[in-house]
Amino acid sequence: MLKRITVSDLEIGMFVHKMEGSWFSHPFWKAKFLIDDSEKLATLRSSSLEGVVIDTDKGRDVGEAGPRDAGHRPGQVNNSAPRPDSRIRKMTARAASTTDPTPTHVEVHTAQALAMRAQKTVHNTFIAARLGKAINVKAVQPVVADIMDSVRRNPQAFGGLMRCKLKNEAVYQHALSVSALMVALGRHMKLSSTEVHEAGLAGLLLDIGTNYLPQSAETASGDIRTADPKIWQQHVLLGHRALLNDGNLPDSVLAACLEHHERMDGTGFPKGLKRGEISTIGCMAAVCDSFDFLLTRSNSAGALDPAVAVQRLKQMEGAFDDDILRAFIESVGLYPVGSFVELASGKVGMVIDEYPADANRPVVQAFFSRQTGERIVPHRIELARADSQDAIIGIAELADCGLPDEAQLRELIFLTAYKLAI
Repeated sequence: MLKRITVSDLEIGMFVHKMEGSWFSHPFWKAKFLIDDSEKLATLRSSSLEGVVIDTDKGRDVGEAGPRDAGHRPGQVNNSAPRPDSRIRKMTARAASTTDPTPTHVEVHTAQALAMRAQKTVHNTFIAARLGKAINVKAVQPVVADIMDSVRRNPQAFGGLMRCKLKNEAVYQHALSVSALMVALGRHMKLSSTEVHEAGLAGLLLDIGTNYLPQSAETASGDIRTADPKIWQQHVLLGHRALLNDGNLPDSVLAACLEHHERMDGTGFPKGLKRGEISTIGCMAAVCDSFDFLLTRSNSAGALDPAVAVQRLKQMEGAFDDDILRAFIESVGLYPVGSFVELASGKVGMVIDEYPADANRPVVQAFFSRQTGERIVPHRIELARADSQDAIIGIAELADCGLPDEAQLRELIFLTAYKLAI
């Protein structure tokens, strides 16, 4: 028998027959399924679904005791569903116990927990700066250490999550993303552990100066980048001055903050430095900051696909150090996680993992067929497998597919591919 209930009344053992809400009210591709674990239950309960229709012939009914939570009353919180704070503590504690290589499908869950905790720290640091308080650099040092450990265990998980997850405030997401990109680039360049840490710290603090811009500069949309360039560009000097006042930061971090908008051809700001005048970490910061900037939607331009952003960086002749740009592309791949790609089979998919030995053959989650013009059951394709007959033939153009907004689609595919809760 079919019965409509609220999401708060859902229990493990119930069979979901229909979910009432838009395609983005939940992260599930399947329309009908059994709630067989606490993660699915927690995800459904935290969704924005208007209601759920269950099939009591295929699963439990409301109020019916089950073997996993006998005696549980409808609407009562199930203790088997992990609370977010508890989940973060457990996952970060487990992660801290090892830096051994970890598969993406494992590390991405730890990365999500680390990102949630890190965002709170970065938020507090930036808000304190906005209120005129001294920057507490010591508070963000553990964030950099966590990112370094995550990238060491798996180079793609943390950065991929940042590119695909929507529910992050832009300024803090940018800080965490650039920090992870700097760490990955530093490791790829075989810098020392200390240098990699300094690169990650620099990435986290590059835009701290935006907090010192006058509130009158804020636009109606809240996108400070669309303010008068003469005002917006001041964030570099303001941030550098604030970090300099801390007195405990390495010169490399100060240099990155001051130079991340400089360009090799002298067209950057604030000093118009040229090749040979910009530090190595400044060159690194310029590439990482520009890449993540291209992935962010603004009033004047839409967000680029990660693979398109890589191509755009390559087209900006004279802007970046050639060797560092090459190392950066090698670290993220020609088709970074989050890129939509066309396959020779006629399928469209999104890159969800890399294959380090061959940047042209990553792991793809296929979700659309050009042949039928319809969505297909999402499935994983490992292009580097010896028995794989498929290959990437280019970057996908989704405008003619009748699919939702690319940012929302990217998040949905990534979350469902790794069974992450929204």
